[in-house]
Amino acid sequence: MSATSAILFSAAAMTVIVGVRYLLASGGFALATRLRHPGHYAGLDRQIRREIGWSLASAAIYGVPAGIVAWGWQARGWTLIYDRWDAWPIWYAPVSVLLYLAALDTWFYWTHRWMHRPAVFRRVHAVHHASRPPTAWAAMAFHPLEAATLAVAIPLLVFLIPIHVAALAVVLSVMTVMGVTNHMGWEVFPRFMWRGAIGAWLITASHHQRHHDAYGCNFGLFFRFWDRMCGTDAGVGDFRAHRGRGGRGRAGGGEPGRAA
Repeated sequence: MSATSAILFSAAAMTVIVGVRYLLASGGFALATRLRHPGHYAGLDRQIRREIGWSLASAAIYGVPAGIVAWGWQARGWTLIYDRWDAWPIWYAPVSVLLYLAALDTWFYWTHRWMHRPAVFRRVHAVHHASRPPTAWAAMAFHPLEAATLAVAIPLLVFLIPIHVAALAVVLSVMTVMGVTNHMGWEVFPRFMWRGAIGAWLITASHHQRHHDAYGCNFGLFFRFWDRMCGTDAGVGDFRAHRGRGGRGRAGGGEPGRAA
């Protein structure tokens, strides 16, 4: 097989993997929502179909750079991904996970905040915010340009920060779970994770819900560090405004707040 064919195959395979991972994760949490809160997504079938369509398109955008990097790692020894536990001290594995999560959170905060500038919002980020309220299917419902800004993050990091392949799998799992649960419309995590001392620095659905309601705040992905540092943390949201109205209620206005 030629290098070109191998790269194309790798990109296609990664696209399928990302797409299936999305369908399983979002589908699983959507099912949990229907069981835990019957009727929560009532009347949102058309929106959900739209979310799935945009998300599967995003899967292809995610899959191409991931496939190229995966091929480069296997065939050419590119990247700083390693698969031998003795290549680095064992204590470095969890440290690398934290480094990746911190780097991804930083990238997401600043690109996300840029996406909320009025001109960019109207042309790009409005696709994601068209989900009112978002559902578990909205995790990857992005305009292609927004998907591209997110798709390059990990492919760039694997050239900068060493990471074991198993630790990278943990990072990807955390991204998937947090991306889905932050859009579910209810809080799946225990209260201490979003109300206690730990919750003061972690982002869960309660924190991200406020972003979808008010727009100009709560831009982080995993941690509240940058929101707190930059004065954009507006605390946790309130799901009550979305209950009892077939999931169609919305607490905030329809226009994006401009980020400084």
